[in-house]
Amino acid sequence: MKFISHLDLMRLFTRAMRRANFPLKMSQGYSPHPKFSIKRALKLGIESDNEEATVVLKEFMLPQDFKERLQKQLPEGIILSDVKRNFN
Repeated sequence: MKFISHLDLMRLFTRAMRRANFPLKMSQGYSPHPKFSIKRALKLGIESDNEEATVVLKEFMLPQDFKERLQKQLPEGIILSDVKRNFN
């Protein structure tokens, strides 16, 4: 997916995680949104094979289960290569 903006990619993942019914941790304030970030924003027209993102969940989920459920909701061309649990 070469011609998708950073904000559109953020929306794409947020919608996919909601469709997968993940227990997303939400930010607080007037306009809550899922605690999700992509490590670096790519410029429009730039492709990448290895981007990192962070998702904060309210409860534990096995990385393999997370990957399978999310991959089913993503469009063709966006492939999750690896999911790891962060122990922070």
